[in-house]
Amino acid sequence: MPKIVDHEKYRKELLWKSFDLFASKGYASVTMREIAKELGVSTGTLYHYFPNKEAIFLQLVEEQYQQEIINFLAEAGDIKYVPERIRALVNFTEKNEEYFINQILLWSDFYQQQGKSEVLNNEILKQVAQKMREELLEYLEIQDKTIADFVVNFLNGLICVRMFEGEMVSYEEQGELLVKMVSVYLGNG
Repeated sequence: MPKIVDHEKYRKELLWKSFDLFASKGYASVTMREIAKELGVSTGTLYHYFPNKEAIFLQLVEEQYQQEIINFLAEAGDIKYVPERIRALVNFTEKNEEYFINQILLWSDFYQQQGKSEVLNNEILKQVAQKMREELLEYLEIQDKTIADFVVNFLNGLICVRMFEGEMVSYEEQGELLVKMVSVYLGNG
């Protein structure tokens, strides 16, 4: 009896394994052949699922976004008020800091290889960014897109600063400042 393969599940497994390779070596320095070798599959199998390295990256971005939302919502639970919700976001970011650092480094490498225009005009990246902000607005239960942008920019900036300054910058202190700033902006503080 032939082995039944769940192709979608297998494709996702390949994506997640490729993240580790991209994170350790960088987007620019790996080839499809190296990816296949590292994943333990033939290049033919890899090309069956992905037409090229860029497709792997873009599908990985989509998959990561979806999984991050699932993981965060499962971890955060049912929180009532905006300040606690922001604290949950900061705590999730801190808990997964190494993963987010690797993600930022990979995205930066992709940006460097593709160029500003290609990245800014990429429909998949635009859709993922839009969905992420919509999910954030829904989670925070606010209507102001400016807040979602600010929170995302704040957390990404915090991760980047900690890459170079480490423990000198505290998630807890910065998170509380973020809570105060958003509360004042929303008129709750």
